[in-house]
Amino acid sequence: MDENIKNPLATENISKLLLKFSVPTMFTLMVSYLYNIVDQIFVGKGVGIIGIAATNISFPFTIVCNSFALLIGDGCAANISLCLGRKEQKQANAYFGNAFSILILFGILIVILSYIFLEKLLLICGATQSILPFAKDYTTIILLGLPFMMFNVSFTAIIRCDGNPKYSMKAMLIGAVINIILDPIFIFILDMGVKGAAIATILGQFVSGMICICYIFKFQNITFEKQNMILKPSTSISIFLLGIPSFMTQIATACVQIVMNNMMRYYGAMTVYGSDIALSCYGTMMKVYQIAHAMFVGVSSGTQPINGFNYGAKQYHRVKKTYFTAVTAAFIISIFWWLIYQIFPTQIAGIFVDSYEKNYIAFATICYRFYMLAFFVYGIPVVTASFFQAIGKPMKSLIISLSRQIIFLIPLCILLSNKYGLKGALFSAPIADAMTFLLAVILIALQLKNWKKQCLFSS
Repeated sequence: MDENIKNPLATENISKLLLKFSVPTMFTLMVSYLYNIVDQIFVGKGVGIIGIAATNISFPFTIVCNSFALLIGDGCAANISLCLGRKEQKQANAYFGNAFSILILFGILIVILSYIFLEKLLLICGATQSILPFAKDYTTIILLGLPFMMFNVSFTAIIRCDGNPKYSMKAMLIGAVINIILDPIFIFILDMGVKGAAIATILGQFVSGMICICYIFKFQNITFEKQNMILKPSTSISIFLLGIPSFMTQIATACVQIVMNNMMRYYGAMTVYGSDIALSCYGTMMKVYQIAHAMFVGVSSGTQPINGFNYGAKQYHRVKKTYFTAVTAAFIISIFWWLIYQIFPTQIAGIFVDSYEKNYIAFATICYRFYMLAFFVYGIPVVTASFFQAIGKPMKSLIISLSRQIIFLIPLCILLSNKYGLKGALFSAPIADAMTFLLAVILIALQLKNWKKQCLFSS
């Protein structure tokens, strides 16, 4: 225990530690999602609304790849943090070796399966016949870069738990700069349209991925050993168990994206806006939404190495303090983004297209305000799910992660859209946000009450 207490994670100021681990992670994720926003902006200006809709149809592919990357990366990182807190160095090394092998296998498998079933998958994701050719052009190229994006996302969590979150931030930033520089060259100068946007994206992802892989030789608290790449069922299962809440959250996001795309296509056709505008508006909203979501994930992920180490070292009072510090930060961020969406929807929507697209701007305003109506409570469940994941209680984390998307949002979306059309589909989100918030409050209250009963902390 004495050795544990000397560790900065068990002694330094909680707020400073949270900033140290959250800000680089937050920035890294925001830059990751910036790839998609930059593509949307340049495609919107260079190709038009149909190009935006095409990249939106492709977005679930990115989300699914992110889900597997987080399954491996977050699961590995959570296990490593707990092992380091318990001084189990060999097991920590084993987790990384197995995670590295799984990451390579999943990356190859996902790309192969996506190419085999590409057209069917795009139609399932909501593509109309007018959008399908553009979506195929874009996705065919994007798939080549997705394995490198998976390395970016997975290694972000692992590098963070090794105590060097700034490294992955730099790697992602370099990739984003490459993408931003090449996008206008390929789209406008070379007149390559959505294909140009896709090529610029995968080149940026390749560079970022290779930089992250090079960190293997820079580990401070983990040792990479080739023999640990041989998969062991018990080690791999432990990675999946602690990573599955992150995985399911992303898969649920992909499911919501697919359901909402189909709602926009079907009910949009019944309005003056049409399917293509409805799909485009929802797509642009979700791209900006991902930037906001990245801030919450940054805060929650930043708590994981702190909570994981201190829980393993039985410093429960620090785990509790870390949670409430993170909740405060998440609530402030929630309020900020709620105000942005309610006050500036027209300005946000206008970034992606020319001002003369009146129907697009009109529906985007409705879309943003309705969907984000209860966003001021969005961050607290995200932080709470991460808390349970970090202390080795994946089922509670999973319940919170699935509740918003699968248990509440999708059923509400289907029911309300059947009665109220597009507005009903959009209004399902704030109801789901409020219900998930209440669930998270109940679960955390029960957990803290249980700890207090066990006298794990005084207050």
